[in-house]
Amino acid sequence: MIDFIANASGLPFLNPYLKKDANFRHGVNFAVAGATALPENVLTKHNITDIYTNSSLVVQLDWMSKHLNSACKMKGDCSKKQKTSLFVLGEIGGNDYSFLLLQGGTTPEVRRLVPEVVAAIKNGVRRVIMSYGAVRVVVHGIFPLGCIPVYLTIFQTNNSSAYDKRGCLKEANSFVSYHNKKLKEAIQELKREYPDVVIVYADLYRAFLWIFGNAVHLGFDGDSTQKACCGIGGDYNFNFANLCSSEVPVCPNPNQFISWDGIHMTEAAYKRMARWLIDDMLPKLQCRA
Repeated sequence: MIDFIANASGLPFLNPYLKKDANFRHGVNFAVAGATALPENVLTKHNITDIYTNSSLVVQLDWMSKHLNSACKMKGDCSKKQKTSLFVLGEIGGNDYSFLLLQGGTTPEVRRLVPEVVAAIKNGVRRVIMSYGAVRVVVHGIFPLGCIPVYLTIFQTNNSSAYDKRGCLKEANSFVSYHNKKLKEAIQELKREYPDVVIVYADLYRAFLWIFGNAVHLGFDGDSTQKACCGIGGDYNFNFANLCSSEVPVCPNPNQFISWDGIHMTEAAYKRMARWLIDDMLPKLQCRA
């Protein structure tokens, strides 16, 4: 979504930090697929070992520090630019919980992880403010995981009371709401700590449910809102044994699907959510022309 937000601001897509000889004049993207808020050694203490990368939030922030030290040769070179820049943290944290749940963790175990995940995000915000001079920071919440094919498949049950009116898993979404609530409380604390900094919560939960509730009107297939475009098998077109690849069938109309591979959204869905977030956040960011 950061690319759509950049485009809406009249900027090109942000190049990834690890791309050699890339142009970072308009911004840089430090995100890594599968990244977690908590570092690997902390996750291991919680018996979370099956992670896709060790490039946690701390590692990404270290990259930011290295990049700024390289880009700002003279003291004050970047201070003006940083004061007019938008720093975006997230979406981060969802993978910490997902890895635990997918390894058999219980809801109480996942809830016990929330304070540490939220603290890691909070410390990340502090760092971009104190170390990098950020004056406008956006902090993303987490999507309603209970509406996503991977969760709907793994935790599928014949118990109808486990689902809400949308067909999403109540327990998973209740947990996500708990994380988002605690994250918003942390943001309020940061606002009191740094009254001169604009910190805005990006409500991915509401943005996703807006798409879900207006799917047909927005051009999505109303019968496929919970199915993966690239996938095979089951009620949700998702199977861990046949994850999206060149050998797995792809729907002929990806723009009519919300979910791409059962885990990530389609470009069409991300674009719609980015637009919703921009409309929601822009007045709060106090930007001046």
